[in-house]
Amino acid sequence: MGQIRIVQGDITRLEVDAVVNAANSTLLGGGGVDGAIHRAAGPDLLAACRSLGGCPAGEARITPGFRLPAKWVIHTVGPVWQGGERGESALLASCYRESLAVAKAHGVATIAFPAISTGVYGYPKQQAAAIALAAMREWVDDFEKIIACCFSAADADRYRKLCRECI
Repeated sequence: MGQIRIVQGDITRLEVDAVVNAANSTLLGGGGVDGAIHRAAGPDLLAACRSLGGCPAGEARITPGFRLPAKWVIHTVGPVWQGGERGESALLASCYRESLAVAKAHGVATIAFPAISTGVYGYPKQQAAAIALAAMREWVDDFEKIIACCFSAADADRYRKLCRECI
């Protein structure tokens, strides 16, 4: 049986099989987590992403991790928050589920997620954390470890309050 773990830190430094990138639809890099992953992985990641031709919101694509400790980067595009009446919650849940499905198909045992869509895309953090944890719980038995990697202590606390069984 797997476990869900909550950590505060830099996702680019985690020694896991795969990290998830909160990407934009071009997959060509950006700010926040996306920019950090591209910088840490090096220029080969950009070349690999160019060959994918982008990714629609709610879907996921995979590339090697290049200079990251992680073997794989799974790129997913979260929804931009528009008030919650335009299917944002279903798209966000799909980001997590599709990323986990891609990971499982590639033999990933340990995977780390950032808080998808909660940066410049404006998704309310409490709602996003609840959606993330629900998807992680659906898949937890398919992995050794699923990590919610939170950049701030406040975000990590938010996840811990929503997930009493998490480590």
